[in-house]
Amino acid sequence: MKKLSLLLVVLVALVACANEGSSDSEEGEENQTEESAEGETQEQGSNGNNEELVVDLDSTPSSLDPHAANDGISLYVMTNIYDTLVRMNQDLELEPSLAKSYEQVNETTWEFKLREDVTFHDGEPFNAEVVKTNLDRVLDPEVGATLSFLFDMIDEVEVVDEYTVQIHTQYPFSALPAHLAHPGGHMISPESIEADYEGMENGENPLTAVNENPVGTGYYELEEHNSGENVILTKNEDYWGEKPNFERIVFKAVPEESSRVSELMTDEADIIYPVNTDKVSSINESEEGRVKESESASMSYLGFNVEKEPLDNREIRRAINMAIDKEALVEGLMSGVPLPATGPLAPTVNGYSDELEPIEHNVEQAKELLEEEGYGEGFSLDVYVYDKTTADTAVYIQSELEEVNIELNIEQLDIGAYLDLTAQGEHDMLVGSWGTVTLDADYGLYPMFHSENAGSAGNRSFFSNDEVDQLLEEARRSTDEEERLELYEEAQQIIIDESPIVPLYHSVLLAGLSEDIEGFYQYPSSFPYLKDVKKSE
Repeated sequence: MKKLSLLLVVLVALVACANEGSSDSEEGEENQTEESAEGETQEQGSNGNNEELVVDLDSTPSSLDPHAANDGISLYVMTNIYDTLVRMNQDLELEPSLAKSYEQVNETTWEFKLREDVTFHDGEPFNAEVVKTNLDRVLDPEVGATLSFLFDMIDEVEVVDEYTVQIHTQYPFSALPAHLAHPGGHMISPESIEADYEGMENGENPLTAVNENPVGTGYYELEEHNSGENVILTKNEDYWGEKPNFERIVFKAVPEESSRVSELMTDEADIIYPVNTDKVSSINESEEGRVKESESASMSYLGFNVEKEPLDNREIRRAINMAIDKEALVEGLMSGVPLPATGPLAPTVNGYSDELEPIEHNVEQAKELLEEEGYGEGFSLDVYVYDKTTADTAVYIQSELEEVNIELNIEQLDIGAYLDLTAQGEHDMLVGSWGTVTLDADYGLYPMFHSENAGSAGNRSFFSNDEVDQLLEEARRSTDEEERLELYEEAQQIIIDESPIVPLYHSVLLAGLSEDIEGFYQYPSSFPYLKDVKKSE
């Protein structure tokens, strides 16, 4: 645990980032197309240029079990190991993946026709029984999957025949395909799932065996996982679709950003993520690398534990919100790159509204509120962070809150300890972020603000509001898109007014790329797409 003292916020100039186009590859449905793609990939693989891709991240995954982990680092790695029934393409449109096709049969039934040429890394066949096994597991209360909220509207998974499955929901839920495209919908080998249940019977914790032996159908498979150091993946030579360009990917844990930048500049790393805004200029001006900017569906925020005094008082939370100048934070600490947030959803998300009334920056009114509530003389709070960006943000907030007599103690933990502590509600405040992976308001609001999801599912503020719960549930059930948007707007305004969090900014994704890297794409959800990445000749 590391305490941080107050730092000076220095303004830095941002040089315009180089625009690097991404290559869109279509995965052919016909065998002839796949064979042609395979031949091309094998030819590239013979070139030593594309033997190994090194990606520097700030940590290693907390888990490689798709039902257990919802942190960015875990998703960045897992998306290469597993596939989903439905996926989002680079035009941000849903399309079939492990499913050949899908349709809504009636208001509460979706039918999926599955590919018949897919096997898992361990040789197990992919079929309708596997889909049922996976969805039953993520919903099994004995397993306690972190991501069960994604699928808790499912009533039954019915195997129609070997390659046809129907998913019956408790109520009409139009966003189900988007949820199935989330990494929580990754398909796991039935052998790995069986091993996990056997471990549970022998007294092991759930969600252990799959993490230790993650087996999917993806274009890479696990070679080695050294916790805290690296994860090494190798190409799946039997992949059902177009194969990746690199023979292996090495995800390295490099916590210090200066070290990541140094490795990019010395060709020790091909890709680094994240990049802080104050490093963009130096990377772009070098001959060794460049920074790729991508739109985000992320919201960075200051979260309150509303069960802790005095943060259980709505007016105290609102006062803290008023005391923080979000625009100055973005312009100063973030070099003007992100978008100041007015609410919990980014503009890229379906359900975002520009009609919301935010809590405006007003130090004098903040002082008055604190005085009225009996806290005019001040108090102290702890805030938890996990990396340089969240730490720097906390330092900025620390200086802002000094103006209203609130002393902020900053505690920095590694990401795993941070997630555990805040899931248990042992914090006063936290600086965190939430990416709306599905680009739909249900995922941006339901996990973070519905009372059922308090803790590790996403609601780390432990916020509970009956009206918000009802609005989010009604929006889930509505088949009228206009009605859904109205319900989400109403829920967002209540969330803003109640202030379980202070929305700070919507980030721009900044990834550092070596000059010879081509084909890199990063989804608004933040996880990178690495299958099409290659090195130029």
